[in-house]
Amino acid sequence: MKIDNAKIIDLPKVLDDRGNLSFFQSMDHVPFEMKRVYWIYDVPGGEKRGGHAFKEQHEFIIALSGSFDVVLFDGTDEKTFSLNRSYYGVYVPNGLWRHIQNFSTNSLALIVSDMAYSADDYIRDFDEFKKFKHG
Repeated sequence: MKIDNAKIIDLPKVLDDRGNLSFFQSMDHVPFEMKRVYWIYDVPGGEKRGGHAFKEQHEFIIALSGSFDVVLFDGTDEKTFSLNRSYYGVYVPNGLWRHIQNFSTNSLALIVSDMAYSADDYIRDFDEFKKFKHG
């Protein structure tokens, strides 16, 4: 998959004096059917998460609280998405190397996936990723 397929997706924002509300639904806002949801929190300063690619899995990543950067690499080009609002997120298609960095204090990353967890879908070695991309 090419880096250009990764993109920011704006979510609906319902404004209310009592507090705002945003949401997303399978196939309406996120371009896949959701199968798994997980979150990353309490990341120590300077640490990175990720450092892998998925053969098949697609993800949607949102900063529910705080901020962080999602760095994507397609084997040729790299792109960084800075997330810091809960009403948009980044769609990460399969076949991209990714890591998340620059977590602010008390940040909360919500990740939605189109697959249940499968260790076989992960590419955790960068040299293996390069072979996967350039076949």
